[in-house]
Amino acid sequence: MPKIEEMGGIVAIVGRPNVGKSTFFNRLIQRREAIVDAVSGVTRDRHYGKSDWNGKEFSLIDTGGYVVGSDDIFEQEIDKQVELAIDEADALVFMVDVEAGVTGMDEDVARLLRKVDKPVFLVINKVDNAQRQADAAEFYTLGLGDYYTVSSINGSGTGELLDELVKVLPDDVAEEDELPRFAVVGRPNAGKSSFINTLIGEDRYIVTDIAGTTRDSIDTRYNRFGFEFNLVDTAGIRRKAKVKEDLEFYSVMRSVRAIEHCDVCILIFDATRGFDGQVQNIFWLAQRNHKGIVILVNKWDLVEKETNSVKRYTETIKKQIEPFVDVPIIFISVVNKQRIFKAIETAVAVYHNRSKKIKTRALNDIMLPLIEKNPPPAYKGKYVKIKFCTQLPTPYPQFAFFCNLPQYVRDPYKRFLENQLRKHFDFTGVPITVYMRKK
Repeated sequence: MPKIEEMGGIVAIVGRPNVGKSTFFNRLIQRREAIVDAVSGVTRDRHYGKSDWNGKEFSLIDTGGYVVGSDDIFEQEIDKQVELAIDEADALVFMVDVEAGVTGMDEDVARLLRKVDKPVFLVINKVDNAQRQADAAEFYTLGLGDYYTVSSINGSGTGELLDELVKVLPDDVAEEDELPRFAVVGRPNAGKSSFINTLIGEDRYIVTDIAGTTRDSIDTRYNRFGFEFNLVDTAGIRRKAKVKEDLEFYSVMRSVRAIEHCDVCILIFDATRGFDGQVQNIFWLAQRNHKGIVILVNKWDLVEKETNSVKRYTETIKKQIEPFVDVPIIFISVVNKQRIFKAIETAVAVYHNRSKKIKTRALNDIMLPLIEKNPPPAYKGKYVKIKFCTQLPTPYPQFAFFCNLPQYVRDPYKRFLENQLRKHFDFTGVPITVYMRKK
């Protein structure tokens, strides 16, 4: 029975610009992924990472940098993001800045958070001396109860906060489910709902030309032509006529949960708009979560064939997803029902590749002679000898190679091993992890 690997929850960091959300986010995911700058609202990138504390893993979303525009637009945008974070996250970290004291924008966010029945952690940043510790007391006026004082830059106070935070997150569960789960993901208006309607042969989803009609992730059981699985349509976006939506933030936030809880991601994008940064973000999100991936180029019937051949278009996509290029790319037209069935057939094949288990003996019979022919390069005069390899008992393909000096094996050689595994055992569409271990 396949397992859905479920994460220990989603934590969203909310607050007005320039209070230190990105610095805090970087500290938690332990790498400098967000751009940190003293100019407010500098973050433009999607901000999604994994963190763990006391053995509990969770996803972290930094809502900070999705705000674009002038101060008055800031306020609407922040409200919008906080509302979305409230909907999607399991816990919220509301960050404020002790140097600035309580601002009108902080009160605004607090007003939204007071109505919430989810855990809210009021975190006061930049508290790095006794005077500021005393100043922090004014934040009681926000009406959110006790607070945590931290300094994102040096990390003080984050331990106590994380101890409490992980207590309220759902436990990691591996949910038994007899059916594979395929998530249909992509930018709003790429044709996700139409694709599912075409597959199941009924208009279960409202399909319109307005981006973002779908409100929630919905599961559909698919059982035709000998295939059976659950299809998850990720909501493109929230419906809100009043404000222009910030598409990037919504599609990523919506996709996170669906991607984490599926086996294979069917990533659909609009051929007329190209494989842009937002689509790539969703691709890397799926890859980082070790999910099977199938890329569907929709609306191919609308593309100028003279300038764009399938071969050229495929090469362009592969260049953008290097080094993980072993991914099926299928050109479809949902409207004309072209190659829809092939898309599903491919997704099922990728699912089987992801759950493939290779016997240790067969693995060693093929890999050891290849390694002997192409051993790892010597490092500082030391020779690495790989003696044995095995597939680890995880829900997705991970391999351990046992050798005398694992620390001297560099990434290019690991990629060589990965390419050989792909060549001989067919892991198309599935990320592989290679570990070097001391024998």
